[in-house]
Amino acid sequence: MPTNLVIYPRRNENIERVIKRFSKKIKKLGILEKYKEKQRYMKPSEKRRKRNKRSDRRRAKELAKQKR
Repeated sequence: MPTNLVIYPRRNENIERVIKRFSKKIKKLGILEKYKEKQRYMKPSEKRRKRNKRSDRRRAKELAKQKR
């Protein structure tokens, strides 16, 4: 899924701040994560295990939030 992400600097905005906004958007869209995943081959069983682990953590976090 190709994504063209463009960040324009705001008036009088520091370049470090522009880079930080860019990094934040890349992380939010998951572009960097997808790129890193494609760097090496992952077996389907490994992908499934990783996906299940992620969902278990998310579910546990939601349960902990509800118990409060």
